[in-house]
Amino acid sequence: MNAEHSAYGLWILVVLNSAVFIFFAFSFIKPQSKTDWRSLGAFSAFVVALFVEMYGFPLTIYFLAGWLTSRFPELDPFSHESGHLLQTLLGVEGDPHFNILHIASSLVIVAGFFILASAWRVLHQAQQRNELAMTGWYARCRHPQYAAFILIMFGFLLQWPTLLTLIMFPVLVVVYVRLARREEEMAMKEFGEEYRAYMKKIPGFIPRVHPKAPAHSKGE
Repeated sequence: MNAEHSAYGLWILVVLNSAVFIFFAFSFIKPQSKTDWRSLGAFSAFVVALFVEMYGFPLTIYFLAGWLTSRFPELDPFSHESGHLLQTLLGVEGDPHFNILHIASSLVIVAGFFILASAWRVLHQAQQRNELAMTGWYARCRHPQYAAFILIMFGFLLQWPTLLTLIMFPVLVVVYVRLARREEEMAMKEFGEEYRAYMKKIPGFIPRVHPKAPAHSKGE
């Protein structure tokens, strides 16, 4: 990477940032089952792809450099600021780290990690009692942890979209939906009608504004 393009080639930042966010996710979900590890692995792949382009090798910028410089003649496509493509394309002025897009993305990411941590505590307590998790975020949606991963990834896309992560995002959403369905099949085998009643009242991924849970009995 040329010195003038020193905004990239910062592989230490790639490793550190990837490690921090993957560690956060790991500490919040504490994976135990194969499904847990798959969900964490999918999220980790997204995070690594994101930070490789944010600080390492700007593949998206290389693909779009000609088009960007023709549309925005004053733009240095290889500056770090130009990597905030939504800001550039929407014509948002000012420091990209303090504009409405960046602030919104940060709030979405923080909200996602908050849901992830809160949902894990409820799930862990329910698993220890061999009961269904139906309180907290599980009283709002059936799969709050997967919803949280999707929310975090969406927040990163608002902040730093790349061709690879834009392709990965819908693929990973499908992965999480399939993992959720597999978990539901297992839950129905274990808890039967109790879980079916829960499914009828609680949405899958989009949380209810007001929590609601069916009567609690012996279960997950």
